[in-house]
Amino acid sequence: MRRIAARYLYTLADEKPLENAFVETEDDGTVIRTGLCGDLSGEREYYAGAVVPGFVNAHCHVELSYMKGLFRRGSGMAGFIDQINSLRNTVSREERTEAIRRWMALLWDRGVSAMADISNCNDSFDVKAESPMYTRTFLEVFGTEPEDCVSVMEEAYRLQAEAESLGLDAAPAPHACYTMSPELLSASCAAGLRSGYLSYHSEETPEEEEMISSGRGALWENRRRAGMSTPPVTGKSSLLYFLDRLEKVHAAPFKEHILLVHEVCMDREGAEAVRKAMLNPFIALCPLSNIFIHEMLPPVDMLRRSGLKLTVGTDSLSSNDDLDMVKELLCLQENFPELGLGEMLVWACRNGAEFLSRDELGSIAPGKRPGLVHVDGLDGSGKLTVVSKSHRII
Repeated sequence: MRRIAARYLYTLADEKPLENAFVETEDDGTVIRTGLCGDLSGEREYYAGAVVPGFVNAHCHVELSYMKGLFRRGSGMAGFIDQINSLRNTVSREERTEAIRRWMALLWDRGVSAMADISNCNDSFDVKAESPMYTRTFLEVFGTEPEDCVSVMEEAYRLQAEAESLGLDAAPAPHACYTMSPELLSASCAAGLRSGYLSYHSEETPEEEEMISSGRGALWENRRRAGMSTPPVTGKSSLLYFLDRLEKVHAAPFKEHILLVHEVCMDREGAEAVRKAMLNPFIALCPLSNIFIHEMLPPVDMLRRSGLKLTVGTDSLSSNDDLDMVKELLCLQENFPELGLGEMLVWACRNGAEFLSRDELGSIAPGKRPGLVHVDGLDGSGKLTVVSKSHRII
């Protein structure tokens, strides 16, 4: 048995920490009980700062870890697509696998207990199968030409079978409206919904909105120059277009767990439409990636008021300098100073676990095995600072 004490213990039963508190666990990490310390000086295993549950990284592309440092910032989505197309698979599989293994280990050491990960190929499968971290793999598909829908989905199902043979939870998933024909968007949504989980890049950039609503802009021109078919011009937001395509699969409301990633351009109309159509909607905030590509951030204040459940992800090392959940939270705190650490930890731990249906994770309560993480470098009021970092205790 271990007894771990901390200045702040975030059980996440609610947003407030227990101060000068302890958690006792079995040797395997199963939580026995929590409580307040009578005398911290008598605690053998004490951590200044905060002890929190293991993080859930709600959006990552760990297979792109070999791309760290290769991309220019502020390119916009059209420029980012051009870069990723020119830089993808420019190193050997062995180098790609080594980068995945190194970053998966670092994610674990920093306290990530589970991850919703995007894969376009099988590069990460063996590493994820060997990792103590739980991962759900979203097999992202692309294809702008309607006639390619069947072959694209066949390859996705082949990858799904390979992943499942290694014990991984995996299913096909759509990428975004601007890389998919309407037919492929609905077909991949159908496959994801059958698994009970769907992840979708939604309203990441104004270029996406301009493309769908009016058939103009940098992303529209980028697709046309590449000789690709473009999605229909609807006069509505790309989110409403996505909801229309979802309803080609089955009628709303959707009981499945659906993760809308980014939502930089979501407005109140879109938030209300999501609430009406989905019973279990989640939003993945990836603020450092949004700043890297677009110098923009999601409307976090509106999202908080909307009642949608927020989660936190790191995105990939093609659009981020690190895969560090604490740095994502610090970015949110710096740009939205009204946010408390407890609220953000609910997003980064409890809500992510709920999206993935990992009941043993996300909070510190008897019978659970969430992992325990030390977050240090807090200021006198318990807020994150530029020197804050995390490391795994259990």
